[in-house]
Amino acid sequence: MLKMLKIIALSLLFIAHSIISHSAPSHSIKANEPIIIGMDADMSAGAAVGGKAIKRGAEIALQEINQNGGVLGRPLELMVKDHRGNPARGKKNIDGFAEQPNVAAILGGVHTPVALAVLPKIHKHKLIYLDPWAAGTAIVENGYNPNFVFRVSVRDSDAGLVLIERAKARGIKKVALVLERTGWGRSNEISLTHAAETNNIEIVATSWINWRQKDFTSEFNELMKTQPDALILVTNAPEGAVVVKTNIVSGANLPVISHWGIAGGAFVNTLTEQLLQQSDVEVLQTFHFLKMSDTPKASYVFNAYREKFDPEATKTSIVAQVGIAQAYDLVHLLAKAISAAGSISSEAVRSELEKIENYAGAVKFYDKPFSSSRHDALLHDDYFMTTFNENSELIPVEN
Repeated sequence: MLKMLKIIALSLLFIAHSIISHSAPSHSIKANEPIIIGMDADMSAGAAVGGKAIKRGAEIALQEINQNGGVLGRPLELMVKDHRGNPARGKKNIDGFAEQPNVAAILGGVHTPVALAVLPKIHKHKLIYLDPWAAGTAIVENGYNPNFVFRVSVRDSDAGLVLIERAKARGIKKVALVLERTGWGRSNEISLTHAAETNNIEIVATSWINWRQKDFTSEFNELMKTQPDALILVTNAPEGAVVVKTNIVSGANLPVISHWGIAGGAFVNTLTEQLLQQSDVEVLQTFHFLKMSDTPKASYVFNAYREKFDPEATKTSIVAQVGIAQAYDLVHLLAKAISAAGSISSEAVRSELEKIENYAGAVKFYDKPFSSSRHDALLHDDYFMTTFNENSELIPVEN
């Protein structure tokens, strides 16, 4: 009887071990198997321009790393899933990546609502999540401990201050806010309200616009009753084009100080160049090839972009430049952390990301980009404003 009980116990242990082995993510990498970086972004809907830029920035970094021997003697490979701006699809994609062997991290996309929605999945599966665009403050300041999210991008708590400071620098006293009706819009309402209070700017009205909303006339007419001096815009490209077009054709044509959502989609084509040239629109950015002309890594990325994607590209014609540069830097930071960890164990890589001393990137020279208490690598002083030139290309504002 005792012998039989021992046999049963050993059998149960074997079964339990088998279940754990098959359900837990694999961190061991077999010979010649690539290390996978997943990408969960909008590749075909309203923010596809940003998604494409992120993908290209990552591909430039991967090509460079692989040409120099890869990481841990293995090549890096990008695996892309399209969430089309849909949070439910984003969550499904994360579950799919968690089932893949050798996934070291997930590269996110433009949309804050999707990034916020996938946070429980990211932390359930203990996946490193790299944010190269989405700006919602709560994506990184998410309450999870340990926190598996790392960002090289704008965060709204700082973006609101920069947008309000720009209004103040232009002598604007009263602003109306136009915000998309999502977590990203609500995040910016908080930061803009606080920044306006501390800079003596009056927010005279706040209006909300839904995704895919085609007409903004009635909302705009209500805003005009409050007599704002300018609009502060927090939308993605399709909705931003609707707002700016309404602003122009109404005859008001107020200055528009915009978050960078309109730079992640087909804003110019949707609005039309003719209307754009009649407008006064400034857009928040963290990177531009014109500002980084003396940065070796930025020059490398520009030349690699031309060689790989568009031989005719200029430093002003490349769209969604922030997505390219920030994804490029994040992939390199990840590679450094994997090398230091000696594996793709998410816990080990997370720890090593927090310990990186410095990295000369495309966006900037990072002095301790992350720490145990700070997973945002870019802050207020890294942001600047751009405007559209005569060719409808974004260029830095001359202050």
